[in-house]
Amino acid sequence: MNGFDPAGALALGAVAAAVFDEAGTVVRWSQAAADLLGHPAGHVCGRPVGDLLADAPDEPHHCALAADGFPAAGRTRLRHRSGRAVDVAFRIVRLEGSSELLALAAPAADTTEREQGLSLLRALFAQARMGVTLRDTDLALVRTNITLETLGGPPGAADVEMREVADARNAEAAEAALRRVLETGTPLIGEAQDVRSPLLPGRHRTLSLAAFRLEDARGEPAGVVTLVTDISEQQRTRDHLDLLRDASTRIGGSLDVVRTAQDLVDVLVPALGDLAWVELADPVIEGDEPANVLGGAWLSWRRVAVASADGTWPSRLLQKGAAAPRQPDMPTLLAVQRGDVIVVDSETISGMFGEPHLVELLVPENARWLAVAPLFARGTMLGVVGISRNEQGQPFDEDEADLLKKIASRAALSVDNARRYTREHRAAVALQRRLLPRATTETPAAETVGVYRPAGGGAEISGDWFDVLSLPSLRAAFVVGDVIGHGLHATATMGRLRTAVQTLADLELDCDELLTHLDDLVQRLAGEAAPENRDTVGATCLYTLYDPVARRCTVASAGHPVPVVSPCDGTARPVDLSPGPPLGVGGMPFETATLDLAPGSVLALYTDGLIKGDDGDTDAGLRRLTDRLAAHCRPGRPLDEIGRALLAGLDDHPPRDDIALLLVRTRVVPAESVADWEFPADPASVSDARVATTRQLAAWGLDDIAFSTELIVSELVTNAVRYAGGPIGLRLIHEDVLVCEVSDPSNTQPRLRRAHTTDEGGRGLFLVAQLSTRWGSRYSRRGKTIWAEQAVGPGPDQLMFSSMIPM
Repeated sequence: MNGFDPAGALALGAVAAAVFDEAGTVVRWSQAAADLLGHPAGHVCGRPVGDLLADAPDEPHHCALAADGFPAAGRTRLRHRSGRAVDVAFRIVRLEGSSELLALAAPAADTTEREQGLSLLRALFAQARMGVTLRDTDLALVRTNITLETLGGPPGAADVEMREVADARNAEAAEAALRRVLETGTPLIGEAQDVRSPLLPGRHRTLSLAAFRLEDARGEPAGVVTLVTDISEQQRTRDHLDLLRDASTRIGGSLDVVRTAQDLVDVLVPALGDLAWVELADPVIEGDEPANVLGGAWLSWRRVAVASADGTWPSRLLQKGAAAPRQPDMPTLLAVQRGDVIVVDSETISGMFGEPHLVELLVPENARWLAVAPLFARGTMLGVVGISRNEQGQPFDEDEADLLKKIASRAALSVDNARRYTREHRAAVALQRRLLPRATTETPAAETVGVYRPAGGGAEISGDWFDVLSLPSLRAAFVVGDVIGHGLHATATMGRLRTAVQTLADLELDCDELLTHLDDLVQRLAGEAAPENRDTVGATCLYTLYDPVARRCTVASAGHPVPVVSPCDGTARPVDLSPGPPLGVGGMPFETATLDLAPGSVLALYTDGLIKGDDGDTDAGLRRLTDRLAAHCRPGRPLDEIGRALLAGLDDHPPRDDIALLLVRTRVVPAESVADWEFPADPASVSDARVATTRQLAAWGLDDIAFSTELIVSELVTNAVRYAGGPIGLRLIHEDVLVCEVSDPSNTQPRLRRAHTTDEGGRGLFLVAQLSTRWGSRYSRRGKTIWAEQAVGPGPDQLMFSSMIPM
């Protein structure tokens, strides 16, 4: 047989044995031999051994001859008692001090398997890059070829046990896994094992373990063989790829500069080091571009993010949020500013800053290795990221420095994107706030507080707004709206719509009619937009008109959430109103709801960002708002406190959508501050109206403006008698101003004109305009009302004008 090794033909096991003399006669026969060939000892002993051969004597045999001519070892075929041939491997040895020979034989198939096993075992133990251990059923080490040199240690070291170099917890886990292999017979494949030990200072190896159970001829466990392969480089490559993938996933998910920097250090620790920090230029934090300067003397940096493997940042180091001290123009700093990653050891660290207080503030106490990488984006240095390893850590190698540079480069782009967003968002928010009215207003109709919260978490502003409009006759309009879309485009649209609402409100239109005109405007704006943007032009709007004399509030909605009202008695409810379509849809009417409000009632007008939770359930959000308003709305409690209570929690979780909130506490004009009369369309009514007016002004203590008021009443009542017919209503309202209203059933528009010197009339409205601070007219279904307002107390213009009127 090719490649047969006669010396190793037989191995321990069930072996047949026979003894024969120099003549070849069998003198002794073992039971194993009887079992192998089926011949008992009595049939064989005394017969020539050649009778047992199945082959002819002259046929060649695979054997080796001894010096005396007897075969020493080899293979042959023996005849079984049944007549079949049995292939065996044999060995013949002379017994010392005797002429007899001992023959040992075993089935050839068994010896082949044993030969292969022995050959494999010798080959495994001869491997230099693979560790092999052989353990018995107690997991006691029988044989191993693992040395410290196998694990990257110094050459020439003695064999070691894995528990001597492996982490204690990993060693225990590995031993438990081997015991399971021994008990169950299920092999262990590819189990990773970390090796970090004082016997291997500065070394961290990763081993792959494979184990299988050994069994004896009866199938019983006989031990465990473990194969150990050093996969440190492969694992290192996988770890680096995983870290890059982790960095690309975790860094850049936020458009907040500081949050992005924190994501960076959280990725680096503990994957690459024990401590990490990020310092950014102050302008970057504000959204501006930093100055490109070299050296440390002019740097203005701030530490914005830190991370520690044990979760605790050392108190002696520069803390998060603190400004970094000025640093000398070190070569390492200049190298970083040129875009290089620097790696320094403990000896270099101690002398690189020159001043002890800088070392104490900027270098971790037990740092043995330090790596610093620049945060470069689009040719601008935004800051630096630093990472340190303590005394037990290995030095940063070239691959790790390159990995840090790649991660820092990706992070720098994310930081720059966040910086750009911060700048644009800041500009948009500033514009948005400039377009909004004052947050607090005080009028005879109501006290108001408005709050605007821009979206957070990377969301753009979306054009939410509120407005408070003072209307004639002490009335007020309260507006809240939300433009479709985000960014500066939405802000610009919001500004146009707010201006339009103010203009339409001055016309004193009914709520539903005002929204109809506003809907037409939005349709025109959509028509002016590019075709691909027309579907994104739209808005929702809530318009509320409040009359403090009638104590009545009228509400209309164009697709906007309904307001919530609380009489400040521990209850609150949404206004019963069916919102119409959003602005820009067109073709649909708007409904109005009218409600009488008790003095001191609080109205909450808002945009959907306030009630839209993470689940998008606005109904649940409206219930939460209603419950909060009922709980926090109390008589006399400042509106700003109520607003903070309604917005509680938003600082911890920035809203994904803009929020505009307008709180209104209604007021009423006392009945004794209102006087009204009705006159027929008769010229004599002019005198009666003047008398009634003079009497009422005297009762109010307003004699100083009685003369100008009589003129206003005379002119307005005269015009009504002459051109409109009756009945004619006259109402005076006394608050911080004096309002004079004259109503008639005509819808004819009064017109102010300049009379010529020869004209006998045409000066009535001109006199009204001169005597009042403002005047105007509004229409209803039963006619019109002309109103004029005067400041309470004699102003210089009134006194001058009254002195020019002949008595």
